Amino acid sequence: MGTLSIVATPIGNLGDLTFRALWNLKECDCIYAEDTRVILKLLNHYGLRKSVFRLDAATEHKRADEVVERLARGEHVAYVTDAGTPGVSDPGARLVAYVREYAPEAKIEAVPGPSALTAALSVAGIPVDTFVFLGFLPHKKGRQTTLKEIATSKIPVVLYESPHRILKLLSELEKVAPKSRITVARELTKIHEEVLSGTPAELATQLEKGKKARGEFVVIVNY
Repeated sequence: MGTLSIVATPIGNLGDLTFRALWNLKECDCIYAEDTRVILKLLNHYGLRKSVFRLDAATEHKRADEVVERLARGEHVAYVTDAGTPGVSDPGARLVAYVREYAPEAKIEAVPGPSALTAALSVAGIPVDTFVFLGFLPHKKGRQTTLKEIATSKIPVVLYESPHRILKLLSELEKVAPKSRITVARELTKIHEEVLSGTPAELATQLEKGKKARGEFVVIVNY
């Protein structure tokens, strides 16, 4: 049986790719990726040429069978998502579960590296011995219930949010937890990286006035 490497990739700065991740991408037989266009930019940056196949949330189950076939032939397969660590608010979990079930003798290895979650927590300046990670909130069903749960949480809650919905999220937090202390990290590892802190209303004002509702956001709700 072959090896399946779950490889973390940069969340912005291409220099954050680890030596081990680079070695895996160089030495593997093929790469399965959430978006082939994204991984090709990374490969081109490092001068690597590899066979790349798409495996996103919609194709995860179908492509997982292909991965199992490759592993049965003794191949080394690498899996990457668009940015950060696969399986953390990204595809990858079902692939790993499928391989564990249908290719139990295959080696599955973690090649750790960048993660927006841990990057944001490291510069938040708040105690995070314990926290709750919710990833992206549901857009409709269950959203209000989750927001109420966040408002009553005794420990920090970490969320991901897109630039299109960050102001909506802050407005919702203003309604359910107006006195909460929010830390917003945006554009992590990129040129315009910024960490802001304040109440939901204060942050909404800062983002609107500075036209900073851009890039991907990590939101930490603390009390």
